[in-house]
Amino acid sequence: MGTALKDRVAVITGGARGMGRAYVRGFLAEGAKVVATDRSWAGEDVFKNELAAHGSDVLTAEMDVTRDDQIDRTYQAALDRFGTVDILINNAAMRQRDLFPPAGRVTTLETKDSDWERLFAVNLFGVLKVIRRFIRPMIEKRRGSIVNVVSSGILHFSRGGGYMALRPNSREMPYMSSKAALATLSFYLADEVKEHNVAVNVVIPGHARTTGFDEQNRARLAAGANPGRQPVVPEHMVPLVTYLASQDGSGVTGRMFDAMVWNMEHGLGGEEQWLDRSFTYESLRSKS
Repeated sequence: MGTALKDRVAVITGGARGMGRAYVRGFLAEGAKVVATDRSWAGEDVFKNELAAHGSDVLTAEMDVTRDDQIDRTYQAALDRFGTVDILINNAAMRQRDLFPPAGRVTTLETKDSDWERLFAVNLFGVLKVIRRFIRPMIEKRRGSIVNVVSSGILHFSRGGGYMALRPNSREMPYMSSKAALATLSFYLADEVKEHNVAVNVVIPGHARTTGFDEQNRARLAAGANPGRQPVVPEHMVPLVTYLASQDGSGVTGRMFDAMVWNMEHGLGGEEQWLDRSFTYESLRSKS
């Protein structure tokens, strides 16, 4: 067990499933105390029982990041239980496939204003609402770390002086716009709160098998799409996120990291090391 996060209080949104669940387990393994929030814990009794075994070191809460009353209630519950907050992992998000289930592929001109409003309400304004509350103890004691999760689809690369998007053919509006806005917010916020010794960083996951991945790809295969590459397990994010959680404003802040590249650079292996070997695209076809 590591010591950098021992007894630190980490708030993890979207903590019931997928990468959020991996973060919760990862932080507990490092000796942290965890506030695991999710919009719904329905159907996750097994995981809740697992967390109950950690006793008072874990607080689970239903918290919709678009609801001020639920954020305030969870914030107060966290303070009542642990007295402070040291770390905030903004993992909760609405994905393209949540907005347009199951496959998620639509063109920008097919979207409505209400689609953008719904998704930005979660992925940008919801994150900002949560930050405004849970950063307070960090500012007061002049130490803390915030980690925001985005997507590689927001990246741009220079080609002959002109910038191009990584994969503009993925048909992921408004999701990618919301994540690009979150990344920009994070860079500016990092500079603003550095004087309070609070770090703000951004992470980009690999091609992970998260909640809804199977349903999305089953629909795409049924529509005639080619199988994608083999996904990695959500746990590939844990080493980077726990490292950034140990930072403060005097250390690493205002940066965006590709988790898979970071893992390789730190001797933790690339995609081959983290592949979800329990998954096959053929199994999706057989269940169609």
